[in-house]
Amino acid sequence: MALSQKVRRFVDEGGWIRRMFEAGIALKRQHGEDRVFDLSLGNPVVEPPSQFHRELLRLAEHPVKGMHRYMPNAGYPETREAVAASLRDETGIPFAAGHVVMTCGAAAALNVVLKTILDPGAEVAVFAPYFVEYGYYVDNHGGVPVVVPCGRDFQPDLEALERSINGRTRAVIINSPNNPSGAVYGEPLLKDLGELLTTKGRQHGTEIFLISDEPYRRILYDGLVYPQVFPRYDASIAVTSHAKDLALPGERIGHVAVNPGYPGAEELVDGLTFCNRILGFVNAPALMQHAIRRIQGASVDVADYQRKRDYLCGRLTAMGYSVFKPQGAFYLFPQAPGGDDVAFVDELQDHNVLVVPGRGFGAPGYFRISYCVEDRVLEGAMDGFARAARRFGL
Repeated sequence: MALSQKVRRFVDEGGWIRRMFEAGIALKRQHGEDRVFDLSLGNPVVEPPSQFHRELLRLAEHPVKGMHRYMPNAGYPETREAVAASLRDETGIPFAAGHVVMTCGAAAALNVVLKTILDPGAEVAVFAPYFVEYGYYVDNHGGVPVVVPCGRDFQPDLEALERSINGRTRAVIINSPNNPSGAVYGEPLLKDLGELLTTKGRQHGTEIFLISDEPYRRILYDGLVYPQVFPRYDASIAVTSHAKDLALPGERIGHVAVNPGYPGAEELVDGLTFCNRILGFVNAPALMQHAIRRIQGASVDVADYQRKRDYLCGRLTAMGYSVFKPQGAFYLFPQAPGGDDVAFVDELQDHNVLVVPGRGFGAPGYFRISYCVEDRVLEGAMDGFARAARRFGL
């Protein structure tokens, strides 16, 4: 048998997005690509902003000597300082280059953080709905994921979190704006969360890290300003990537930022740098570190995503779907009519519409729509949603 028993189980349990991707390939072969409406992947179709292309062109025409060689495992000092300067502007906290480690995207950043802080058997709390990879990342490093429910409007249930924390709890992962719900965790909640972790850490004589996964932090709607975790809790770590804000998912460029107010920041960054190397990432891609250095404030056009959100929410609400209006990211997470998310997703497939069941995100009874797609795909999917709505009596 080629696979270990654990990996075989993981593949069987956690492959919903992969399954929808494969189903999409089959449907497109059968019906033609223009008649299949794939809303299952968070793979932005928008192009990176013009600043990125100009910076790439500048680097190609005026290459820096040695720009493709190895660099310190934490990344180029100049790039780390550029990220730190951006964080200083956004948070008012005195970040320096020494608080930043460049990584191969947010996925690598999370693995580096968990490798650095977890001992075997340590527990990591995640709020459902959550990005399904979290559980696997925690397991990668000997940890145990503990799923905690959210309450109304997909806001974390802090009372449930309090009940789940014990002497083995090492970290809590939050993701805001959230994939898959699009919910944003506001400053009052972050304040209460920070106070809770401080209290529980003292109670158990332990240190609990707050890990904030932030790849969507610049994709916010309706004039919302991003609520920062750093002012709310000293033992906080942020991980992010430029997959979404610069539309560079294939370039695998991101970073870890450690709160300067954390007393063990220097030791933690040393550990992160070491784990960046021994996990095989070694360092973030050299060209991308050069390219993003001077465009830290750039982003894709968020107004276009907001327009797509409004179109989708309006159309689905009119059909009778129960929809939470996202505050950020580019996903919609409606309730599945009838309550069985897999049955409903299968029904949509019969109409050539691809979405992902909510159980793939730890939240059965919902389904995820990704609207980082071309307008024609959103518009073409509406007939399938309408037919499914009628089939389920909406």
